[in-house]
Amino acid sequence: MIDRRALRLHVGEPVWLRPAVAAKEEEPRGGHGSTVPQLRRQAEVSGEWEDGRMTTVRRESLAEQAAELLRARVRDGEWEIGGKLPGETTLAPQLGVGRSTVREAIRILAGQGMLTTRQGAGVFVTAPDVAERWDAVLARADIVAVIEARTAIEVEAAALAAERHTQADLTALRDASDERERTRSGIDEHVETDMSFHRCIVVAAHSPVLLEVFDGFAPRSRQAMTDMLRIRGHHGGGADQDVHDRIVAAIAARDVETAAGLTRAHLRALTELLG
Repeated sequence: MIDRRALRLHVGEPVWLRPAVAAKEEEPRGGHGSTVPQLRRQAEVSGEWEDGRMTTVRRESLAEQAAELLRARVRDGEWEIGGKLPGETTLAPQLGVGRSTVREAIRILAGQGMLTTRQGAGVFVTAPDVAERWDAVLARADIVAVIEARTAIEVEAAALAAERHTQADLTALRDASDERERTRSGIDEHVETDMSFHRCIVVAAHSPVLLEVFDGFAPRSRQAMTDMLRIRGHHGGGADQDVHDRIVAAIAARDVETAAGLTRAHLRALTELLG
């Protein structure tokens, strides 16, 4: 006897059948839920299903579609911040998928910061929606906003560097300061060496999270500093370099308050120059 299922898998089945088969295999056992899975009903509304078959191929996996349905329910306020989601056995028939798909959908939303799983307690809502991409937020930030963010990062980094730096950190910082002083003739070169100097301070802070934030923020910060120097028409003179040398001296002396205060004053002065 011919095994039709094996034959179909061997020769390949029409692509429009695959989502239906996957959905059927994912349906929870026991007869719970609607006979037409919610995901298929969503496709029918969007015009992807017609006369019992899929008319266009969905690029999202079942888990991604299930995640979007859960996301919509959170947005609609079905569960508040801190609220607990029903268990997999409840959500699976509601979404028309299997428990493994529910688990994957939850992992997707947890990775996006919308849900969190607490061992032995369940799944909870941590945000009303998926956070906007960081690069999109930075792209809209003006120069003043960038300097404000630099202040939040670099003042604390300077204080920690004064407290935690090693001799190797101090050597790297002094070398970066010397390189910064040598490259004040061109805007691009000056910005690069200035960024390298300030990164050395963050490295000397020995704070992995601060360094991660600084590096993620660096491209927008670099562009903002370039724009600011073009607006000002010059790169700063001896007074500007003197401030940086004093920051190095304060870090070397392990003077936490002075290192932080000089960094804050320097960045505030940049804001004031913009008027």
